[in-house]
Amino acid sequence: MELIVGNIAFSTWSLRPWLVLKRCGAEFTLTEVQLYGPGYKEELARVSPSGKVPLLKVDGETIWDSMAISVFAAERYPQVRLWPADAHARWLARSVACEMHSSFMGLRSDCGMGPDAQGVVHTMVGPDRAPPPTSEAVADDVRRLVEIIRTMRGRFGADGPYLFGEWSVPDAFLTPVATRFRHYQINLAAHGDVDGVAATYVAELLQQPDFLEWTELAVTVRP
Repeated sequence: MELIVGNIAFSTWSLRPWLVLKRCGAEFTLTEVQLYGPGYKEELARVSPSGKVPLLKVDGETIWDSMAISVFAAERYPQVRLWPADAHARWLARSVACEMHSSFMGLRSDCGMGPDAQGVVHTMVGPDRAPPPTSEAVADDVRRLVEIIRTMRGRFGADGPYLFGEWSVPDAFLTPVATRFRHYQINLAAHGDVDGVAATYVAELLQQPDFLEWTELAVTVRP
């Protein structure tokens, strides 16, 4: 298998399937495409049906989109249990992952990762921090995310530190959000996290071993 990703320092979509495949213990090679570099669109067009990353090449096929790769991994490695075992938790875990996949446009727009209009590069893995956003769209998104985290942790989190106790696909999809919260210094307490449940969960995602390995790759992997 070959996983093709964008810049490890800021390609949030690429991080998700990396975390999922690492959780599965899958053997795969990693190819990094330098987004925004010279000729990158042509390179993506050559390898990607959608012209985007991430992509997984496996068994003669190319699977594109981080959700599709996660679904593939759940089928290929059922013993890993990438979704919660409890049916109710599993339904809601899929709801969380899909909402994260399709929503939160305010957070994506105002708290982007990668080069901005001023040429500043915002990364998931570096020590630099950016000023907190002030838009109401971002505040609404953060409140919703805090609500999701607190609700799922409260209902299903008794058996571990992750959203549904044990690590599952929603944790992969929320890890890039955790990096945004850190980079943009977002105060979760000001958005409804009255007792720190969401902040504790975010800190757990940022210390998860596979994510820490990803941050190390940011300075070592080349396309």
